[in-house]
Amino acid sequence: MRKVITKTGIVCSFLILALQLTSCYKSTKKTVASAIEVAEVIAPTAMVPEEIIYRSPIVFITGIDKGSAHYYEDARSYFKEKEYQIVEDQYSIEEIITWLNNHESDSYFGDIHIVNKSNPYKGLTLETVIKGEKVTTETLRKNITQGKLPKLKKVVAQNSKIIFHADGLGSNTALMKTIKDAFVTDIPTNIVASQYFTVFGGNYSEYYLAKPFYVFYPTANSPGKTDLSKEIAKKYPEEQEIQWYDALNNESERYIGEAYTIQFNIPVQYEIDFHNSDDEVPTITSKKELIEYLKQHNKIHTEFAKIGIEYSKFRWSWTVKNTRLIIKGKTTALCVLKPLTKPYGDLEHIKPDTSNLRLYAIN
Repeated sequence: MRKVITKTGIVCSFLILALQLTSCYKSTKKTVASAIEVAEVIAPTAMVPEEIIYRSPIVFITGIDKGSAHYYEDARSYFKEKEYQIVEDQYSIEEIITWLNNHESDSYFGDIHIVNKSNPYKGLTLETVIKGEKVTTETLRKNITQGKLPKLKKVVAQNSKIIFHADGLGSNTALMKTIKDAFVTDIPTNIVASQYFTVFGGNYSEYYLAKPFYVFYPTANSPGKTDLSKEIAKKYPEEQEIQWYDALNNESERYIGEAYTIQFNIPVQYEIDFHNSDDEVPTITSKKELIEYLKQHNKIHTEFAKIGIEYSKFRWSWTVKNTRLIIKGKTTALCVLKPLTKPYGDLEHIKPDTSNLRLYAIN
């Protein structure tokens, strides 16, 4: 009887042990399965980059040709032939940003061309805001600081470019930076411009770049082309290919790469009101006295120095109205343009490639 009980106890013990092992196995299996399920849930997924879709290039024609000029007309024809979208009647930074914002969509603007006939010594002819001051480093910064410009929406992407076709703008790093701030977005905006002159509608190319060389004289008081050719030759001794006298008498490119001259005026005006000043209105009797006065006036002298032209190259006039001294000056610039041509192979203009850092500055 005792043996039977002993055997029965042993069998029961094995059964209990078997049940415990089975339970542990199931529990372990369940825990492992749960871990796998959790791992599957929290497993990192590969980030799929956002597909960026760019629109076709657009062109803002920001001015109207006056007199016999045809800069904007030639630019319009060039870009129209390339089938770029032409946008007219936007004559200020404010209007351009507003237009871009009003045409926001799921795609981004790629190349945004802004055509503006500028004076390298006086900034752009483009307005800051509607009917506002012309764009210079100072006027544009003032409008940005005062919050008068709209903020550019998410209409450009990382590789978008805002390309200014404005003579010599690429050399004006301060203005380039200010323009970049005007078009600021959540990502850096690429502002592109050339340090050279942009020429549309040439005799041999519809679009090319040219290197400028300057000589100045008081407006309506030219010393003559012979003296001016000697002066400009002395100013640029490293340039040996240009026949300066011929270039100053040449108004267009008669063969590929030939230097020629364009002309424009650079006006300045200063107004000083002595109404609330302890100083009296100065008595000025000669141009020499006026120049000495301007040099001693710190604010005017600092502003004038930014132009980079000598006082003697301006024709000056001054008047006194009540307590105000009004000073006006004007110089005429003869700008010799040397078209950029390839240094090898057939004689032809260098193609204006906006990604070429030798031709364009990118800010």
